[in-house]
Amino acid sequence: MPLSKVPWQEEQEENNSKMRVIRVGTRKSQLARIQTDSVVAMLKAFYPGVQFEIIAMSTTGDKILDTALSKIGEKSLFTKELEYALGKNEVDLVVHSLKDLPTMLPPDFTIGAICKRENPCDAVVFHPKFVGKTLETLPERSVVGTSSLRRAAQLQRKFPHLEFKSIRGNLNTRLQKLDEQQKFSAIILAVAGLQRMGWQNRVGQILHPEECMYAVGQGALGVEVRAKDQDILDLVCVLHDPETLLRCIAERAFLRHLEGGCSVPVAVHTVMKDGQLYLTGGVWSLDGSDSMQETMQTTIHVPAQHEDGPEDDPQLVGITARNVPRGAQLAAESLGTSLATLLLNKGAKNILDVARQLNDVQ
Repeated sequence: MPLSKVPWQEEQEENNSKMRVIRVGTRKSQLARIQTDSVVAMLKAFYPGVQFEIIAMSTTGDKILDTALSKIGEKSLFTKELEYALGKNEVDLVVHSLKDLPTMLPPDFTIGAICKRENPCDAVVFHPKFVGKTLETLPERSVVGTSSLRRAAQLQRKFPHLEFKSIRGNLNTRLQKLDEQQKFSAIILAVAGLQRMGWQNRVGQILHPEECMYAVGQGALGVEVRAKDQDILDLVCVLHDPETLLRCIAERAFLRHLEGGCSVPVAVHTVMKDGQLYLTGGVWSLDGSDSMQETMQTTIHVPAQHEDGPEDDPQLVGITARNVPRGAQLAAESLGTSLATLLLNKGAKNILDVARQLNDVQ
């Protein structure tokens, strides 16, 4: 699925000496900076005549570290301050972990690019004294740290001999808590984050989707921009990875139709193969005892030539991608919505409602 040349590249060819400064917003954590640097490096490769300035800031989620994410009750935990700067024209684009971006964005913003996804699975990092173990072989009543209801619900169901407790902080802080305190036998983190930090050697076990399905958008980076800033939309759209984009549209449509978020355990697994997009989605009770999951698929038709005109720019689940065929995007969105409808018709709403209520009172 080739991506067409955009005005920025043509401008560059005409006048490569003209330097424009693009301001890029990011969170302050080391991982966020590494992710933002990687996106800026990709943009620089496309636009050598453009200068990029990175502006780092703290978000609500970075500041509240003594409360589980699911308890804070704020959908934009890691994005609000960055969006404020974007709205005030203090930055031109913002780089996020896509899983941090709500499926409904404020009306003035859109996701202008979704970069190629890295491994979306979760990994187990063990305390030094348990290196060589797996979750299955950890001693009875070992404590495993995770900030995610999704991980805890699925893993409690599979490994009832373990206890799962909340652990907060950035990756550095969580690893420090694991290594220096005797509280946790292991912690669960995203493979992609560990890889980006260069900490692959700490991965003791990778949890494949049949053991623990992943979060919507996990492993992918999203670039958020002002919805009406056509210049910046044209600039970043070259970063769209079509397969990642379509998988994430399906996942986000599934989550949005379920009205899920970080306060309920919802997980997905997507595969694109031979023109078919497969989506598995599931919901769990907080303790994992009740669950429901289903798989659906759809054909993704990719025309030889782009089928949409430049006026076609509606968002789908917060994403704008004019350089990827519209029909393919609509098919992916419909798949996500259809799977969520199927689960809701089979009783998923009750599981999610109970999970929300229990989460509120615990």
